[in-house]
Amino acid sequence: MLPGFISKTSTTKNGKKVTHIGWWMTLIMSMGLALGTWNPSGHHFIHYISNVDDLLSGFKPFGILIMMALWLLAIKSIFQSLGYFGALVTVIIIGAFIWGLQQYNIIDVAQFKQAGWAATVGVGMLIWFGLSASIMWKKLTGVYTTDSASEEA
Repeated sequence: MLPGFISKTSTTKNGKKVTHIGWWMTLIMSMGLALGTWNPSGHHFIHYISNVDDLLSGFKPFGILIMMALWLLAIKSIFQSLGYFGALVTVIIIGAFIWGLQQYNIIDVAQFKQAGWAATVGVGMLIWFGLSASIMWKKLTGVYTTDSASEEA
């Protein structure tokens, strides 16, 4: 039912079957968080909570807490998997890609709407890379994470 590139499975060295749908789901969730928080179209969470008379009515507090929790998880995963330096390098790479799009006149970041979309999608890609970095590292090196061990004398 799903296209092959989404539902493709790989076998790990241990014989475990892994589907590629997780990559696509993290991409969709990352973009959903970034675009749902703010985007230039005006249909976003910040617009929703800023245009109310009573911020603590209805499901608004629940929505605020859920959005805060999602952002805390996203930020924690970015810094846990990439670290400060890795996150900075990722931001620079995304910025260089946007710069290239600007240089080839594909986008014009001087226009607020295009700059807003570029920044929002860039944040979504940063979140996605932060969520997927340990999986990518595992594919490259065969190790998920390493703990620093202190030597005792």
